[in-house]
Amino acid sequence: MDEARARAPGALLARCPRRAEALAPAVVLLGLLGFALLAGLVRAEPVQRLDELAVLALRHPGDPGRLVGPGWVSEAARDVTALGSTVVLTLLTLVAAGWLGLRRSWADAGLLGLALAGGSALTWSLKALFERERPDLVTHLDAVSSPSFPSGHALQAAVVYLTLGAVLARLLPGRAEQRYALAVALGLALLVGASRIVVGVHYPTDVLAGWCVGAAWAAVCWCAARRLRRSDAAVSAAAP
Repeated sequence: MDEARARAPGALLARCPRRAEALAPAVVLLGLLGFALLAGLVRAEPVQRLDELAVLALRHPGDPGRLVGPGWVSEAARDVTALGSTVVLTLLTLVAAGWLGLRRSWADAGLLGLALAGGSALTWSLKALFERERPDLVTHLDAVSSPSFPSGHALQAAVVYLTLGAVLARLLPGRAEQRYALAVALGLALLVGASRIVVGVHYPTDVLAGWCVGAAWAAVCWCAARRLRRSDAAVSAAAP
């Protein structure tokens, strides 16, 4: 009986809660500081010039509509960038929330919804505040209509994938599986953000700012989830 309890997911996760809880506030702080720094520098001429050079470096000289590398890179970039679209992230959140509902993990399902809604609100509020123009040096490989700073795809992909990765990590039984879930979530968030630069609709500073805010909000949601789970565990333990 004691051995079975020691192998339970909750027992495995309980071995390192202090380290994880200490990391989340640090992520929030670093994310906010990083965003504040980028927001202060984004209108500076040297930073703007570096942004432009980075965007142009991905295109053939004299042909701003053509990416460097083989022809399939353009299609691959569009496919990857779609993983951060509002439609895809909403569908993913609904599917994941439905699965969590079947497991009666109502707090986790609600957390995913809160993460997505909060990420969307942050995206549109910050875009309206800064109103930075999109890059106009190269041909856009994706349709866009909103302001550029911060990248909504980078922000919301970080929020949804990192929050989902944290939820899955709590439900998976082994440490290797937990780390894999978090690594995949982080990789997807990074790929989506990088793809926005490749398709020519964002500057690097837009993407960095999106990652900073998205990671900070995901960490806030992660902390909330841990508190909810701890409260549920305390209630279950107190029940006769």
